Order: sequence, then structure tokens, then C-alpha cells
Amino acid sequence: MLILDRKDGETIDRLLKRYKRKHREIQVNKTLRRRKFFTKPSVQRREEVLKAKYIQDKYRKED
Repeated sequence: MLILDRKDGETIDRLLKRYKRKHREIQVNKTLRRRKFFTKPSVQRREEVLKAKYIQDKYRKED
């Protein structure tokens, strides 16, 4: 649960902006989507390897 204390003289807009930034930083939505379904460790590892390979290929093409 994300709790923010309102500072003295802080507007609601500023507080809402700070809340959204914190929400994005802790990646609540990403973790909820990831935990919705169980993925086997072997499948998870394969996805990591494919992602790393994609990034390496992308940087090689730029050079």
C-alpha cells in the first residue's frame, strides 16, 4: 500500500503528481500482471535470454 504524507502548503495537484511518480517507480501494475499467472522458471529464464539477445542484436545494428 502506498501512503504519502501531505506537506505543508502542498496543493492537491502536486500531491497527486508525487503519488503517480511513486506508483510508477515501484511498478505496482507490472508486478500485479506478473503475479496473475504462474510462469515456470524455465520459461522465465528463456524469456530473459531472448530479451538479452534482442537487445544485443539491436545495439550491433546501430554500430
